[in-house]
Amino acid sequence: MRHILAFIWKHNFFFLFVLLEVVAIILMANRSFYQRSVLSNATDYVTGSAYSTWSGITSYFNLKRDNQLLAEENARLHRILTREQLSSDTLTHMVEDTVFNLQYTYVDAVVISNSTNRRDNYIMLNKGIRQGIERDMAVISPAGVVGTVVSVSENFSWVMSLLNKHSKISGRIQRLNQMGTVVWEGGNPAVGTLHDIPAHVKINKGDTITTSGFSHIFPEGISIGYVEEINIKSGDHFYTIHFRFSADLNSLRHVYIIKNQFREEQEELRKNIIND
Repeated sequence: MRHILAFIWKHNFFFLFVLLEVVAIILMANRSFYQRSVLSNATDYVTGSAYSTWSGITSYFNLKRDNQLLAEENARLHRILTREQLSSDTLTHMVEDTVFNLQYTYVDAVVISNSTNRRDNYIMLNKGIRQGIERDMAVISPAGVVGTVVSVSENFSWVMSLLNKHSKISGRIQRLNQMGTVVWEGGNPAVGTLHDIPAHVKINKGDTITTSGFSHIFPEGISIGYVEEINIKSGDHFYTIHFRFSADLNSLRHVYIIKNQFREEQEELRKNIIND
């Protein structure tokens, strides 16, 4: 300890200089939006590069689990294709323009940083502006909804996880077509809460909760979770429903970022209605 103190005292001018530089940078960033944005992008680049390097190292040890998830995703896609083929009219065949009429596009990404033990949890992905990623894009995993993009740098993006007090997603009980609001009230990272479902409908444990498609961010019908507990207080007109997330948010690895090609048009139309 004595040698450490002697070393600090010997180089006290250097440490004082570093401290003053840090204070100056903080003050400059707080007083100017431009400097703050530059500093934010720089720190995102440094932390993103570090997380990306570590992610590359750990990915080798997760190959078996990643292959299993890939197989499950392929099986799910095959089930969807089979269902669509069986439900189609074999007497007529329509060809649609999938380039100009495609509403949602998907970009694959890798999770390089994630937290689930805080009240406000965020996820960092290895895709950013250069890959066409923007704020307010949906993020899903092969199992279900993950969160929403809230900040983007050149090569990385921050996602507000479902496990965040500010996260609110429009959800639907698929069997009943009843809409509500999905939130996370803290505590168990595997359990969320669905509000605003009227008390006159009959809900069953195990009912599937999916995205409603009303937010212009998430496509309709993506799995969010499964009902586990249904509560209602005396005199209330709406249920408090606890459900288990379909995606394991603590073991995320590969995700998809979704862009709604018509979101700006939809939001502009909504603003016109509100202004009128």
